[in-house]
Amino acid sequence: MYKLVIMVAAATFLVQSARHARAQDPGARPGTIKVILLGTGGGPPMDLQRYGPSTLVEAGSESLLFDCGREATLRMAQYGIRLGGVSKVFVTHLHSDHIIGIPDLYLTPWASEEARKVPFEVWGPPGTRVMMDHMQKAFAFDIRIRRDVDEKYSKEGISVSSRDIKEGVVFEKNGVKVTAFLVDHGPVKPAFGYRVDYAGHSVALSGDTRFSENLIKFSQGVDVLIHEGEDAEADRANPGNRTHEQMENIIAHHTPIEQVGIVFSRVKPRLGVYAHAFGTSERLIAGTRKTYSGPLEVGEDLMTIEIGEKIEVRRLKP
Repeated sequence: MYKLVIMVAAATFLVQSARHARAQDPGARPGTIKVILLGTGGGPPMDLQRYGPSTLVEAGSESLLFDCGREATLRMAQYGIRLGGVSKVFVTHLHSDHIIGIPDLYLTPWASEEARKVPFEVWGPPGTRVMMDHMQKAFAFDIRIRRDVDEKYSKEGISVSSRDIKEGVVFEKNGVKVTAFLVDHGPVKPAFGYRVDYAGHSVALSGDTRFSENLIKFSQGVDVLIHEGEDAEADRANPGNRTHEQMENIIAHHTPIEQVGIVFSRVKPRLGVYAHAFGTSERLIAGTRKTYSGPLEVGEDLMTIEIGEKIEVRRLKP
């Protein structure tokens, strides 16, 4: 009985949150790009305020998800997004915190009232196809029962189209172009950032990276640059259960916030945004202001950025 009460309360919370988000957000206007920061958390450790890294980009008729971290589907439900309409995922790299939500997004919108009827598509670095092949094998029993025996959900809706990508244009359809570019995430090779262009507007996403000249090159002219960031001083002071060596390795594979400021200064986006950043908002801003004086936001879960003639930022609380 107690578990039932908890489940009902959770379901009610999600419905109310979705209605609240829809009421706050009027939706993207034609010819604009809408960016929804579903998860802005800094890594594998649990954070109930900032879920795993995941960003939804809506451009024209396309809904494109960049990384799929912990509870990406929950954030979409809270926002009021139809999960069945999100079937294209672009992965920056194969660290678990960037991909752990993929099985939920793959299975739930298919085996639910949304009943996805189009293939689930994934783009990512070499290893992505193998990961998706094994994912289908891991859930083979569930898929067979629901597809062939019991509910008989769409065969096409549970099919997978996965691609190992290289640098360059990886998607172009309905006026939307996605370009992948290499970044430097230390021993994690290759790792990618992405740029989305649509209707004369653009957004670039860094993924996880050290300071990257290639990112600066591919991000020239973007309206919005979404970048990771590392507050090394704070992490060294609060390493959690990590050893000194582990902490230094992590710091070495990300971009110090002062260097992120240099990236923003050289790219000159209309708006610089932190997401998947390690540190408090106050410290991230203070560190970045040492090298960058332009427009800046520290991303929060469910923050919406609409890119048009103006750039509008809305904070939608779950």
